[in-house]
Amino acid sequence: MGRPPTRPARLKDGFYIEVRNEGSRTNGIKIRRDTKEEMLMAVEDYRKIKDVNILGELKNDKWIDKSENYEKLLKK
Repeated sequence: MGRPPTRPARLKDGFYIEVRNEGSRTNGIKIRRDTKEEMLMAVEDYRKIKDVNILGELKNDKWIDKSENYEKLLKK
């Protein structure tokens, strides 16, 4: 057995949400979708039973869109 990696894993390009159990303070799981529409549909599905945090769009290891823009879309 070798030494464990010290560098964090790279995330693929796409739209990310974080899903966790209601009332949980620990980190949830990150879910990636290819398009904004797919991400918004996943948010609607998971919001019924879980706490959902929209992380935004990741491209070339940089966050492009933050969650503030998407929260407005969900309230409509």
